[in-house]
Amino acid sequence: MPHFRISEAARLLGVSDDTVRRWVDAGTLPVQADASNRKVIDGAALAGFAREHASTPPDPSVVQRSARNRMVGLVTSVVADTVMAQVEMQCGPHRVVSLMSSEAVRDLGLEPGALAVAVIKSTNVVVETPGGHL
Repeated sequence: MPHFRISEAARLLGVSDDTVRRWVDAGTLPVQADASNRKVIDGAALAGFAREHASTPPDPSVVQRSARNRMVGLVTSVVADTVMAQVEMQCGPHRVVSLMSSEAVRDLGLEPGALAVAVIKSTNVVVETPGGHL
């Protein structure tokens, strides 16, 4: 299962490190110690927290959006059978759902808590995983 350091979780949630530390101290966001005794947050717990606390900020612009968007987020759910799968992600305040082959899910290592990027073009959503860590 993926784990994220406090600074990585803060970046993914769009808040400061101090805010994440306050959530940890309040028991709102569970942590554990990694092999180096640093505080880390389980990816699935972080994904659930992101989904529960997501809110849509007002759109300040008055211009049209590009048809192509890249949204970084956490996988929150994977439902797969032998051929097809449904992958749900929480990308900031946005919930993104993609249908893809179960083989693609296995190849990309998609599971709740995994970091991924949703690439949106028209009605197609392509999910990518980064080559390294944040």
